[in-house]
Amino acid sequence: MTGSQTNKDDQLVAQMRKEEDARQAGYREKALKLFPHVCGRCTREFEGKKLRELTVHHRDHNHDNNPSDGSNWELLCLYCHDHEHTRGIQEQRSADTSAGRPDKPSLAHSPFAALAERFKKS
Repeated sequence: MTGSQTNKDDQLVAQMRKEEDARQAGYREKALKLFPHVCGRCTREFEGKKLRELTVHHRDHNHDNNPSDGSNWELLCLYCHDHEHTRGIQEQRSADTSAGRPDKPSLAHSPFAALAERFKKS
């Protein structure tokens, strides 16, 4: 191995270590160090490769609010995290409908919502 190759290898290793340190400083890594690896809703435990299925939920939904004590974080599995955000969409949809606002297209549109009623009319 030549001197220039060794220098490139050293630079690559240094860069990889720097990137790893940056990742460790991220809120997910902090949350995984602070909290047990258990979903806060369904109480499933995660370890090894399954740990990637555990996500950090921001309780106030503000991804910029990352206190170092983790008070705005909650570890949720993929399924419970998805349900948490879907629940918010459903609540908002109910609030919009009950306020007398006309239905408008949105990402939360449910094309089969009135399907049961249509079958009852037949």
